[in-house]
Amino acid sequence: MTNTTMIEIAYATPDRQKIIECNIMPGTSVREAVKLSNITEYFPEIDSENCDLGIFGKAVPPTYELVDGDRIEIYRPLIADPKEVRRQRAAQGLQTKKGGGKAEG
Repeated sequence: MTNTTMIEIAYATPDRQKIIECNIMPGTSVREAVKLSNITEYFPEIDSENCDLGIFGKAVPPTYELVDGDRIEIYRPLIADPKEVRRQRAAQGLQTKKGGGKAEG
């Protein structure tokens, strides 16, 4: 019997999400696991060669070797730079979620 490691691959869009469970060989990198998962069958827009990846919310390099129970998260590119959005809101005097500025409305 082959010793394998159980992991999950997660991806979400504003409209839907998918979590795929996979058994992989020990020593498999995070990038290799994404390719093996065939998640691009569900989300063809994923660039499995270049997308940013993380484990439980923490960014990891594509060469990170997975351990049993890891959940890979595939990150989508940002639509807007969060710093720029905050600057624009501050310039307009609008309140951020954490407070400060005038309340919207």
